[in-house]
Amino acid sequence: MPQSLLRTRDGHGATVTFSELLFDLIYVFAVTQLSHYLLHHLTLVGALETLLLWFAVWLGWQYTTWVTNWFDPETRQIRLLLFVLMLLGLFASSAMPQAFGERGWMFALCYVALQVGRSAVTLWLLPKGHLLLRNFQRILGWMCISAVFWILGCFFEGAERMVIWAIGVCCIYFSPMLGFPLPGLGRSDSSREWTIDGHHLAERCQLFVIVALGETILITGATLSELEVWSMPIVIASLVAFVGSLAMWWVYFDTSSKAGSHAIQKADNPGQMGARFHYVHVVLVGAIIVCAVANELVIVHPDGHITVADAAVLLLGPAAYLLANAIYKFLVYRRFPLSHIGGLVALAVLIPIAFTTDRLMVNGLTTVVMVIVAGWESLSRRRNLA
Repeated sequence: MPQSLLRTRDGHGATVTFSELLFDLIYVFAVTQLSHYLLHHLTLVGALETLLLWFAVWLGWQYTTWVTNWFDPETRQIRLLLFVLMLLGLFASSAMPQAFGERGWMFALCYVALQVGRSAVTLWLLPKGHLLLRNFQRILGWMCISAVFWILGCFFEGAERMVIWAIGVCCIYFSPMLGFPLPGLGRSDSSREWTIDGHHLAERCQLFVIVALGETILITGATLSELEVWSMPIVIASLVAFVGSLAMWWVYFDTSSKAGSHAIQKADNPGQMGARFHYVHVVLVGAIIVCAVANELVIVHPDGHITVADAAVLLLGPAAYLLANAIYKFLVYRRFPLSHIGGLVALAVLIPIAFTTDRLMVNGLTTVVMVIVAGWESLSRRRNLA
């Protein structure tokens, strides 16, 4: 393989390319599909199905991000690989609403082709004796193990399919934590074989957060445009949803990509630190999807009576978002923000209050909590830097 297929490590930090941004457009569609799926299946089973599909979507993006961290997306071979992965992702995302129904086979086959195919191609592109070779062999092995469960699950329905597919997700979610151990191949040394560019990884994670936050704003606009009458409560609910999206942006982007990249590069084990970034962001972005669903519920029926399902999306979404952000900032700054702890306590206090009022009031209160947390954290960081 020509050495030019690999990114040049010159110490300046790899940049995100336009082909990677184009690839992310598929995930705009996937996030939209997931939020709509949860909205129309707002039950415990529906929530578990959405969670499983979300982890699958994230892992598809995550492993592709690892590949473009090592390989140069500006080269013809890698760019073509990204385009093929986009096509597979498009079909998988399109089949997602019926993944646990009649289109389970389409979703599973496209997903397996994406994960196994990408790993096989990158392994083929690596020259003999390259430091990453063993690593990609182990990754391909675990992708194939996971594929067995994805295909097997198609022969079952309902809860059985969900459990079998969950095993497939666990295979590729937990295996990096253990170094992709396989008989005969050993396990990866993440400090030596899993060298990554911290700037690129931090920036890719932040761009995905932008994608998810953009979905919350798009849902606000799309829901509002579909309503025939714009009553004052509906207009207020839309304003609250918009301010809530800005507050979530403020909470997260108070942490700079430069600080995230520095945390990875200065870690004793950069590969393990990069993996932790991904483990945190799968929860963080998932919480944004839940918040998008909550916004749509509130805009459609702002004065609606609060059910257990409503309370779950209205309160658990912001709570999961704050908790994931707190863990992320702990990884970056080595401190657990007091502001986020205060926000989580405030959201807990809202639980009994939620069942005595309507959707708009609860969404308004959670937005106030998010704004206060964002402002508190910004002031705290300025004092620490002073």
